Amino acid sequence: MAKKSSCPVTRKQFREKAQRIEVTINGQKWMAAPKEFSTGSLGWNLNEKITIDIDGQSCTVQVGLNLTLVGSKELPPDPSSAPPAPTGAADEA
Repeated sequence: MAKKSSCPVTRKQFREKAQRIEVTINGQKWMAAPKEFSTGSLGWNLNEKITIDIDGQSCTVQVGLNLTLVGSKELPPDPSSAPPAPTGAADEA
């Protein structure tokens, strides 16, 4: 079994330093945004509708692109970024 790769950056570093990434598809340039996926992984996401020409016909295609940092899912959670506790009815009184 292959050894798991470790992610060389922390969640905090990713949040503070990750930049948008330029992606070119069929000569069209798009920007993938840094994202923390619901799985816990870190990476970039591009979700756009673009047009591609097929035999003179303009066709709309849906692009769904994830670029995932290998090993980022296993990074420990960043305690400073814990989601806020839900407020209940008792808290609103």
